[in-house]
Amino acid sequence: MAADDEVLRAVEGSLDRPSAARVYDYFIGGNHNYAIDRAFGDKVRARLPLIPDSAVACRQFLGRAVRYASKSGIHQFVDIGSGLPTAGNVHEVADEARPEHDTTVVYIDNEPIALAHSQLLLADTADTDRHRAIAGDLLEPIDLWERVGETGVIDFEQPVALVINAVLHFIKDEQQPHQALDFYRGQLAPGSFLIMCQLTDENPADEEERRALDDLKAYYETTTNPGQYRSREEFLKFYGDFELVEPGLVYAPEWHPDENALFADAPSKSRILAAVARKP
Repeated sequence: MAADDEVLRAVEGSLDRPSAARVYDYFIGGNHNYAIDRAFGDKVRARLPLIPDSAVACRQFLGRAVRYASKSGIHQFVDIGSGLPTAGNVHEVADEARPEHDTTVVYIDNEPIALAHSQLLLADTADTDRHRAIAGDLLEPIDLWERVGETGVIDFEQPVALVINAVLHFIKDEQQPHQALDFYRGQLAPGSFLIMCQLTDENPADEEERRALDDLKAYYETTTNPGQYRSREEFLKFYGDFELVEPGLVYAPEWHPDENALFADAPSKSRILAAVARKP
């Protein structure tokens, strides 16, 4: 079956509810979203006007973190929950940061529509000898890691940057994400990086924001991706004994900000916690 046909089938099978990946794509200005996603996104925007900018802040953090890892000598990336492709994909940022163009990337998602679009993007714009897109579920770590190995583009004996960006807030503790992260950290070679961010409801500005964040959580219960907020302490547990890169666990706009960083004057308004850590 042609890749275009796979995309069409994936779309047809996923339009009964909003998709978090497609809503995120809508918020950051992408083109891979549909009326049901835009209607949901507009509902969220009306209740929490800053949430679309928070999605952009996630994407900006990803770009800065990938650039940092690349310039630190990392040339292998595994992006779990990569979502729908848009500007500033990992392989694009890494290739820009490493003019040697020796970076290998494996994108992984469990949503058929995201996977199909990623495969189309890579077929058109990437080096298929170095960049792959595969199906996999973060919560099935053994199977996922085997599939990454089968691509042949990642050498597990060498450091890898594992990216789990804007994903964990769509996974509840009862789904055992901590066990999955324990597995992934154990598989990484010394010197590897772990790049993650997470939506938090910690320390709301006032009672109105508290109620709005509660409403946001309730809204997402009606999508294909309900989840949960986490506090700074709860999120930090996902890093295990890895060593946090300066400035540590912070709000995403505070992590190595550049002139484009949103929320630069009030990082906590982003509601996004972020960190990069290195395996000793």
